Amino acid sequence: MKTVALGAYILDVLVRPVTEIPAGQDAALVEEIRLAPAGAAGGTAVTLAKLGADVHAAGAVGRDTLGDVLIEMLEQYGVHTDRLARRDDLQTSSSVIPIRPTGERPALHVIGANLSYTPGDAPLDLIAAADFLHVGGPELLGETAELVLKAAKDAGATTSVDVLADGWPELLDMIAPALPYVDWITPNDEQAKRLTGEADIESAAAVLIELGAGGVIVTCGADGVLIVTPDGQTRVPAFEIEVIDTSGCGDAFVAGFLRGLSLGERPADAARLGSATAALVAQGTGSDHGEFDLQRVQAFASSTPMREPAQG
Repeated sequence: MKTVALGAYILDVLVRPVTEIPAGQDAALVEEIRLAPAGAAGGTAVTLAKLGADVHAAGAVGRDTLGDVLIEMLEQYGVHTDRLARRDDLQTSSSVIPIRPTGERPALHVIGANLSYTPGDAPLDLIAAADFLHVGGPELLGETAELVLKAAKDAGATTSVDVLADGWPELLDMIAPALPYVDWITPNDEQAKRLTGEADIESAAAVLIELGAGGVIVTCGADGVLIVTPDGQTRVPAFEIEVIDTSGCGDAFVAGFLRGLSLGERPADAARLGSATAALVAQGTGSDHGEFDLQRVQAFASSTPMREPAQG
């Protein structure tokens, strides 16, 4: 499974648990502070590599210490980084994430080099040879998103897109030209509704299908996922786990889902593999949590109870 993960690459600084920010110059003791490679492309790249895919990173990072650390961490997981563009005048995108005891994670974020990626940076030769192209954060890429997705489709690759921002109608206008070249778009429930202005995820997914997306998977946290294609819709429940941190769970789901598709699984079965992958990541801190491979994820998926399917 040769995959190009193109788009947002971020270095996360994660702090857990955080119940409040200390006043003034006061300090608070926490259990854990760690770094993790992240982003809608970076987090997916790491997990795909864990699952045995041949993964090539494409995006922009600063020529700074943050970028050096991010690249080193990606390479430790087996991700090829030679197609990452380095910027002398911009810092590497980074977030500081205080994780609440519930697993929720507000963020302080610098966009940095992620916004500087151009059509001239796109590795079209690599994309033409890939089986899969995943674009994470198309809203940061402008016309580059449509360019690379069309190139991948023309070459016969499976394409996927995951939006990074919270979502708003103007954002949908930005990415709409690329949707006819997208096999799967994977917003979360709030993103889907905010992007389309619809009140429910079923209607939101229908809008994305009408705009050209081949299929929509709406991730809904503990309520599992909704898969929508022109042929109908299916719900896949989440697994029963104790959540520590939800950082990167959406990226992990996408990685597991795409890996399932590469094995010839039906979308619902691939989504179950994606949910299992996300569940393993959620039981620790950071997008790269968990020493697992494909076999362990498959074993987890076959042996762990799932929640009751969401209704409505």
